Formats: sequence, C-alpha cells, structure tokens
Amino acid sequence: MPKPATRTYSRYSRDAVVLLGQLIRLRRIERKLTLAELAERADVSRGLLQRIERGDPGCTVGAVFEVAAIVGVTLFDADQNTLTASIASNQKTLALLPQSARISRKTVKDDF
Repeated sequence: MPKPATRTYSRYSRDAVVLLGQLIRLRRIERKLTLAELAERADVSRGLLQRIERGDPGCTVGAVFEVAAIVGVTLFDADQNTLTASIASNQKTLALLPQSARISRKTVKDDF
C-alpha cells in the first residue's frame, strides 16, 4: 500500500508529539549536549533529531523513545521495574484474548 502524501493527526496527538519534542530539547540543553553529540549517541542523523525536537509526528517511535531515554525524559511516568511489571501483566492479559478481531459474516436471525 502506498504511503499517503499527507496524514491527518488528532489535535491531542500533535500536541503530545510537540510536547515530547520540547521536553527532549530542554533536557538536551540542560545536559549541555549538542545536536551532533546526541545524534551520535542515539545513532540517528542530526536531521532526524531536529525533526524529533520540532515535534514532527512522522519520526519513528523507536528513535524518539531512544533519544528520550538518553536525555532522561521519563515516559509513562514509571521507572524500569514498573515498566517491566506492566509489560508482563499486559502479556498475560493479551494471551487470553483472541489473536485478531474479525467482523462476523454470519447474519443473526433474531426475528422470533
């Protein structure tokens, strides 16, 4: 499937991405890291890092999370132990659910 030329995002999503980018930039400056230094540590290009800091929603989530972790921006308001426990709990719950959601093609006869 071809990638759409433009994608629309909800206001909440756009604001959240901009806020995360601002937090990353703020923490980078507080830690006295240049764009080049942080880009090298995160193994991303300077251009991608600039896009992340501007709040571009087209950046890969893995790159954004890695940059956030390097500068110390806490995601999900949790430490590593809490995240690990949450992941384990969610995996148990997901194991009980069906693997996919499907639309029922069977018509129900409910005219008694």
